[in-house]
Amino acid sequence: MPRTSPTLEAKKKQLVLTKAVVNTANYLDLPKNKLAHILGVSTATATRLYANTYQLSSNKKEWDFAVLLVRMFRSLDSIVGGASEDAKKWLSSENKAFAGKKPVELIDSTEGLVRVVNYLDACRAVI
Repeated sequence: MPRTSPTLEAKKKQLVLTKAVVNTANYLDLPKNKLAHILGVSTATATRLYANTYQLSSNKKEWDFAVLLVRMFRSLDSIVGGASEDAKKWLSSENKAFAGKKPVELIDSTEGLVRVVNYLDACRAVI
């Protein structure tokens, strides 16, 4: 069986993560400028993500932020059972765990995104 070249594998991963980020942003109704800020890219680059003319690069920080954003989505989606309206409501509601701040406000910063991801992962892991 022929092996896939590393560059082809890397391109597949880039495509998958790029699509996942765009789907996450659509699911959570995150505007392009918000997504751009979360990923640390320009709004024009975020627009190119949607148009599938730009792929996230694993050797840039945008990759790490994209992975965290998708991880946040997966945890939140699991908690709300796939109910997108509940996920959007949770993101835009004040939360005592975040000192009354809204998670959607926190995910603009690296520290805030990590904090929200860790919170959701902990909530999801409760048995």
